[in-house]
Amino acid sequence: MAQRTVLVVLFDDVQSLDVTGPVEVFAGADKHVPGTYRVRTASLDGGAVRTSSGLTLVPDTALADAPAPHTLLVPGGQGTRVPDPRLTEWLREHGPRAERLVSVCTGAILLAEAGLLDGRRATTHWAYSDTLARNHPAIEVDAEPIYVRDGHVSTSAGVTAGIDLALALVEEDLGREVALGVARHLVVFLRRPGNQAQFSAQLRAQTARREPLREVQQWIAEHPGGDLGVESLAARALLSPRHFARAFRTETGMTPGRYVDRVRLEHARRLLEDTGEGVEEISRASGYGTPEAMRRAFVRALATSPAEYRRRFRPAPVR
Repeated sequence: MAQRTVLVVLFDDVQSLDVTGPVEVFAGADKHVPGTYRVRTASLDGGAVRTSSGLTLVPDTALADAPAPHTLLVPGGQGTRVPDPRLTEWLREHGPRAERLVSVCTGAILLAEAGLLDGRRATTHWAYSDTLARNHPAIEVDAEPIYVRDGHVSTSAGVTAGIDLALALVEEDLGREVALGVARHLVVFLRRPGNQAQFSAQLRAQTARREPLREVQQWIAEHPGGDLGVESLAARALLSPRHFARAFRTETGMTPGRYVDRVRLEHARRLLEDTGEGVEEISRASGYGTPEAMRRAFVRALATSPAEYRRRFRPAPVR
């Protein structure tokens, strides 16, 4: 098996975890199967860079002297806000030569500035997806998934999503058992599919300013299997259904129905991942009522059935 060179681009104000997370995955895979990956780091001039948290990273070499990579990995961080034109030009010239092009978090902005995402579907950190879409209309930006793979180009959301993507690439290269071994060593689960949402419903929505609406948000999270219709929730907030629906959307950025859908889906996924309960029990506990209703919700949101989701993403017991 030919050794794959993974070249990680470094720059000032890079997010350190965007670098070290994937690096640990590929380095760990090479320990499991020696000779499969050669990880190298490079900055524009070969000098040390200071991360956004203040850590100093010393690269192996300058980009001009870097080996031709199989996988070119571009991390994110504050340093992507105003990209160095020299780095953008280097990516424009060398990016197309890599067999696999990968970005973590706002590293997608650097790839976009270099024209490497035009005509492709991509993601980035949720907080910057609108900016990416606005500045680069030729890119199909999807803010929902933790990572997106479009041909040989892969983009991921923030920080830990880079680990998920790196594990998926290792699984593609070396098989699930190797990827699972790396995940166990790093004490992470090899279970998050790329189409999993970047954050939970509670984080996705804003917290309501008014106490009655905040209490309703908490009630929904604690009682996903309960009566969560607008009339019932409005009565809990002591508001008319129409006033409640309007106020909830204004203060959270999401309709009550959409919020309930997300909470129920998240609750069902968690039960599928973490318990041995049957699909029928989980459908009731999550407010779907029937397995068929839950199946439709899963197919609509995740493009997979509950049974398949559990089979693929419930972590295997560590021995």
